[in-house]
This record gives sequence, structure tokens and C-alpha cells, in this order.
Amino acid sequence: MQPIRVALAQTAPHLGDLEANLVRHAELIREARRGGAGLVVFPELGLTGYLLQDLAAEVAIRADDPRLVALAAEAGDGSAVVSFVEESGDHRLFIAAALLEGGRVRHVHRKVHLPTYGLFDERRFFAAGDALRAVPSSLGLGVGIGICEDFWHLGTAQVLALDGAQLLVNVSSSPGRDLAATHAEGLGTAASWRALLRTYAQLTTSVVVFCNRVGVDESISFWGGSEVIGPGGETLVRAPLYEEALVYADVAPADVRRERIALPLLRDERPELLVRELERIVGERAGLAADATGDGEAAR
Repeated sequence: MQPIRVALAQTAPHLGDLEANLVRHAELIREARRGGAGLVVFPELGLTGYLLQDLAAEVAIRADDPRLVALAAEAGDGSAVVSFVEESGDHRLFIAAALLEGGRVRHVHRKVHLPTYGLFDERRFFAAGDALRAVPSSLGLGVGIGICEDFWHLGTAQVLALDGAQLLVNVSSSPGRDLAATHAEGLGTAASWRALLRTYAQLTTSVVVFCNRVGVDESISFWGGSEVIGPGGETLVRAPLYEEALVYADVAPADVRRERIALPLLRDERPELLVRELERIVGERAGLAADATGDGEAAR
């Protein structure tokens, strides 16, 4: 199987200007396609900007919106991942990311984990998604999508990989924080993300694609640093900090095969054990079962 060229479109969206961002996405998809990209990935809420608050309803679109289909058409026989505010049939609003292929919306992921700590207040404006799904793609690889905070929860990458993903895509609007000299990268947020992404790549033996935005929404600055990581944890490409960029990495599906045969971590996972223990934990937390950790005999 031939290598797949992945393009990271590290952009600075115009806050609340859906039409301008749609135009910019189309331009970058065309440019990336000229550069040989089979997959183009944009940041979280790249079509709307992040700090929307009460503007969220004004820029929300349905998953079957013709403008998304038009972006899929721009990708031609390639693929693109774009992120937007999705409005459901019952008028809930979600932070969403769509895989566009073959002139249509192939798959939509709704952000599962909505942060409400620090400067984040997503639960106030958005509903949480309730599904993690890997999907076959025209790239010849299974694709699993997470949105920013989703990857700060251990189960996300594991579930997507077990469900068939060989390419894990995270689209992000991560603010730059902790400008500490103690970090080699000079930015604590970048150091944390890089450690996290490498861990997921190695433990799931998958290619990890991370696309983070840049620019400023109100007083919040976003740091960029998008990257593609191979299944052994090696960096294939990294975009600059704080600057818009379109960067490319060539991903070899054969590398995933090699890593998974040499290091069969996914093969040896025990999902049935996890399900059983998680059901027990859920029951204990809900008060529906005795807390086994409080009784040495029961814990055995």
C-alpha cells in the first residue's frame, strides 16, 4: 500500500465568520491537494472560531449542510477532516468534526468530553456527544476522530483503536499556557500534549495526527504546534508555534502493520475484562452495588 500524504492546515479562524472560514478551508484543501495530500486536517472549530459563547447558535449548521458537501467535493478523491458547530434535529449544539470523502460527509464525531475547568466553559453552551466510532476510509486505513479534551481521557484512543482505527486524528483549540523555562519546548502546554500523543501512538501502535489552531479569540491565544506521529512514537512533521502553516507528512500504512506485529499490544488487550470491571465501578459509583474497595474480603 502506498504512503498517504497528510496535510495539517494550522489556521487562525475568524471568530463567528462561517462564510470567511469556509472560503479559507476550500482554498487550503485545493492547495493541499496540489501538494499531493490524500488527507487534509483542520483544527477544532476551524469553521467558526472557538470562543463563540452566545454566537454558537448563529453559526451552527446541520451535518447534511450543502456547504460541508461542497468542501468534500473540493477534496476530490481525497479526504478532509473539518470542525464546526453541529445542530442536531432536536436543536442541540455540538462541537463536531466531520470526515469528508467522496463528495459527502462520511462520518461525524461529536465531542464527548467538554471541559469546564480553568478558562473552559463548554458545557454551558454545548451538549456532549455519546459515541466513539472508528470508520473505514478511502485512505485504506480505519480513522478515529477525537476533539481536543477527548484525548485527555485515557479511554478515547483505546476504544478507537480497538474499534479498528489505525489513524487517530485529534483536532484541537488548545490555548497556550504555562510559559515555564523548565520545559524544553518553552511552553508547558506543548510539552504535555507531545508526551500524551506519543504515549497514544505507542500504546495503540497507530499513527496520531494532531492539528491545533493558532491566533487569538478575544484574550485567548492558541499555540499551534500541530504534528503527525508515527506508530512507534517518532515525529514525522511538526508545525511551528503561533504561526499559520500548511505542513505535510508521508504516512506509511506498512509501518502500522510492522509495529502491530512486532508489538501486539492491541491484540493482547482484554476488553471483556475492562467491561466487567467498569460495570462494577459504575454500579459502585451510582450506589447500586457495594463498594468492593471498602472491604478487603469483597475486593478479592
